[in-house]
Amino acid sequence: MTTTQATPRTTVRTRFSFLRTALALQALTIFVQAVSAGLLLSTEYGELLHGVGARVMYGASMLYLLAAVLAWKPGGGSPKAVWHASGFLVLASVQVVSGIAHLSSLHVPLGVLMFGASLAALARR
Repeated sequence: MTTTQATPRTTVRTRFSFLRTALALQALTIFVQAVSAGLLLSTEYGELLHGVGARVMYGASMLYLLAAVLAWKPGGGSPKAVWHASGFLVLASVQVVSGIAHLSSLHVPLGVLMFGASLAALARR
C-alpha cells in the first residue's frame, strides 16, 4: 500500500518540476533574446541570431503552457499556472508581431516586461 500511495505524489512532484523547468527555459530564452538584440545592433549575424532566438522563445512559451496544463489537469495542480502561461504566450505573440513590424518602442519594453515577469513567476514556484 505504501508504494501505491507514494507513486501519485512522485508524479505530481515531477510534473511541477517540469513546470519549473519550462518556466526557467522561457526566462533563459528571453534573456538570450536580449543578448542577441545587442548583437543585432553591433554585428552582421545578429539579425539571424535574433530571428532564430525568437522562434525558440516562442517554442519555450508553448512548452511552458503545455507544462502548466499537465501540472493542472492530470497532476492536480492549480489552474492559475495555466492562466499565467497563457498570458505569456499572448505576450510572446505580441512580441513576435511587434518585432516583425519593427515597432521598437513596443518590442523592447515588452521584452523587458516578459523577462521580469518570467523571473517573478520563477521565484514564486
